[in-house]
Amino acid sequence: MDNKQQNNGNSQNQEPRTQNDSTQSNNTPRERRPNPHRQNRTEGQGQNSNRPNPNANRKPNPNPNRKPNPNKDVNGNVQDKEAPNGNRKPNPNQNRNRNNNQNRNNTNSDKRPNNNNRPNNNRNNNKPNNNKSGGNKNRNKRRNITTVNDTMREYLEINDRVKEATMNPWKNIDMASKGKIRFTPLGGLGEIGGNMAVLETETTAIIIDVGMSFPDETMHGVDILVPDFSYLHTLKKEKDVYVIITHGHEDHIGAMPYLFKELQFPIYATPLALAMIENKFNEHGLSQYVKNFNYVTMRKQHQIGDMKIEWMHNTHSIIDACSLAIETPAGTIIHTADFKVDHTPVDNYTMDLRRFAHYGEKGVLCLFSDSTNSHNPGATRSEKVVGKTFDTLFELAKGRILMSTFSSNVHRIVQAMERGVRYGRKICVIGRSMERNIETNRALGFVDIEDKHFIEVHEVPKYADHEVLIVTTGSQGETMAALNRMATDEHRHIKLKPSDTVIISASAIPGNEASVSSLLNKLMKAGCTVRYREFADIHVSGHAGQEEQKLILRLIQPKFFLPVHGEYNHIAKHARTAVECGVDERNILLMGDGDQIELTPKYLKKVKTVKSGKTYIDNQNNMTIENDVVLDRQKLAEDGIINVVAQISQSNQKVVGKPVISTHGIVPDKDDKKFQKEIEVLLETMLLNMKPEALKNHKDIENDIRAVVRKHVVRTKKRYPLIIPTIFIV
Repeated sequence: MDNKQQNNGNSQNQEPRTQNDSTQSNNTPRERRPNPHRQNRTEGQGQNSNRPNPNANRKPNPNPNRKPNPNKDVNGNVQDKEAPNGNRKPNPNQNRNRNNNQNRNNTNSDKRPNNNNRPNNNRNNNKPNNNKSGGNKNRNKRRNITTVNDTMREYLEINDRVKEATMNPWKNIDMASKGKIRFTPLGGLGEIGGNMAVLETETTAIIIDVGMSFPDETMHGVDILVPDFSYLHTLKKEKDVYVIITHGHEDHIGAMPYLFKELQFPIYATPLALAMIENKFNEHGLSQYVKNFNYVTMRKQHQIGDMKIEWMHNTHSIIDACSLAIETPAGTIIHTADFKVDHTPVDNYTMDLRRFAHYGEKGVLCLFSDSTNSHNPGATRSEKVVGKTFDTLFELAKGRILMSTFSSNVHRIVQAMERGVRYGRKICVIGRSMERNIETNRALGFVDIEDKHFIEVHEVPKYADHEVLIVTTGSQGETMAALNRMATDEHRHIKLKPSDTVIISASAIPGNEASVSSLLNKLMKAGCTVRYREFADIHVSGHAGQEEQKLILRLIQPKFFLPVHGEYNHIAKHARTAVECGVDERNILLMGDGDQIELTPKYLKKVKTVKSGKTYIDNQNNMTIENDVVLDRQKLAEDGIINVVAQISQSNQKVVGKPVISTHGIVPDKDDKKFQKEIEVLLETMLLNMKPEALKNHKDIENDIRAVVRKHVVRTKKRYPLIIPTIFIV
């Protein structure tokens, strides 16, 4: 501290050197340049030979006549000179305290700074000396200013253009093209299942999938729903129509027999999908239409009308599932169909992402993508994880094992069968659709399990319980399915035991939750051990989560995007994901069944709405149920029915005898007489106020009675029953 104060005092007492002082200094020996690697610096004539270590406090300058160097800052760093005569402009950014140590030795403009100068608290305010070489940790870090020349700038611009083209490959589309296509979903939007859509050009129309869906609890006596085919009747008169199948799930091929009962078109699909359709045709007596089958090869374009269509393998919960690449006069369309990106599938055939990237690089006009799991973050788990869960469940089971899943989920069924063989169990397949699908897949080579491992249902009692695996239908709680009949003790061969383990490897389809819950209750009442949701990987979805949807969006980078397959909340969420992945929000439309969308390279818009809807099917006789029948059933179930039978005298306009009034679903039995009396009073009052000539028309009288009774029931019961008056005029 004393040294510093003394040094500061010397600095303040020093006066600027005069001309004579300068002349006198020329006679002194020349100073040596400081060496930063030496511990002690020798100055001039030995005046500073006792200088301390650079890291210690500096001694004051013993020579009060020496002129301070105006180019040095308080740290001893030499500042840049701007003129040969040493004159320089003041730097407003330079530390104002630099005059504290102006008694330092004067150096020439090329003298190097002392690297061992003691750090100073004011060093961050000093301007760095960019003209000096060598490093000094006490000096400010130099700002490394890169010189951007014309060549560098040129390549920056080139790479920016390359990245822009990479993110927008759709700009490769021929924007001058006059091509125009229309897309019309007839099923699968606003619902889960029943997938069916029409893509058409000026001369050709392709029907993408013809699927069925399940009814809700209000559709009494209805087993399945199929799309309304009215629009297809119109298309057949105007264009060449073809059926394109993506895979063999019921929600994509289940309505094929009902379509071919009305209209027949050429069908294009992979061998497994066509084999499953053939089974349905044989069941419905339509085997003559097998001649319409056309087998396709993946990774090969097929000329269908004025379109070129390629089937691209994807991963789903069924074998041979495919996406579609469709080249149209307007541009390329990609339809993912149902998919997930499974990198470790059971059969080791992964999704053909290279073909997606191939078409994305060429430029895709529009992407249609599966939205079923658009609310699920992350990626869907691999189908193989279910096999690991089966290992655990098979080890825990002591008695018979009954495994139920979708009959078309062959990979799931095969994994269960392989565990059955490994644990020494015989396999019994029960359920018509399950038996048919397994035999079809075995015939095509997709299931490789020897015959010796299978037994018939009547052979089950011959084996010990721990030697039996039963694979059956009924995972959705269907009333007539084998598992439900076992649960209600109605199955002819299989009677459930408390030692049985029932594995339901499926999730409830929306609308089937109540049926599945009822099935679980029945199984538990039977004393079985039910494995449903307590194991996280007992079931995995076959549909893509958000990260897989993003992968496809990034591989394709389409100009337009139309989310398909799902309820409105699913497609709305998928649309937001697409916006996050770079699709312009203005290039996305949320559709509903019947909406017709027109696509060109320049625009996307809704042009009209066509007739759509559902046809109700009774699966017991494969017959159609008319809409009014279903509506009447709903009316009866919700509001009840009133029957009024009466004889009316034309002469005095009175009821002859007592009218017969019966109700169902309106009032409890104990209140029947009271309600009948109310209706009798209404009839008598109405007839008294009626004109005589009104009795000449039975229909008018019945309508009047219906109106009067309905008004009374609505006022008193707040119900809208079905009213059936039967009147005899005597």
